[in-house]
Amino acid sequence: METRATLRYGKIGPQKVRDITSLIIGKEAKIALGILANLKKGGAAILIKLIKSALANAKAGETKEPLDFYLKRVVVDGGPVAKRFRAAAMGRSTMIKKRTSHITVILKNRENGSEG
Repeated sequence: METRATLRYGKIGPQKVRDITSLIIGKEAKIALGILANLKKGGAAILIKLIKSALANAKAGETKEPLDFYLKRVVVDGGPVAKRFRAAAMGRSTMIKKRTSHITVILKNRENGSEG
């Protein structure tokens, strides 16, 4: 069984989150939460909330307690970019891009100890 949780328009750049996702893909959900809890990155807190949300979605969807969920896939796409301008030297201006992210976490249940 697969379950997912999605964050749309997260106020963090997608590249910052992609750097973290390589550490947790394929790991069990509880182990991934432990890894993320020890990281000092802003995206780690967002991913912790998403994994917990996906686990809660799994518990709501099943009649029994879900066991052995692992992170099958984490998709981080870029969202809309807010463009702001800042004063620069000699009367010019420079563009500041405030990036957003769409993050999807997909968990899968290991059945009978297999890798799924």
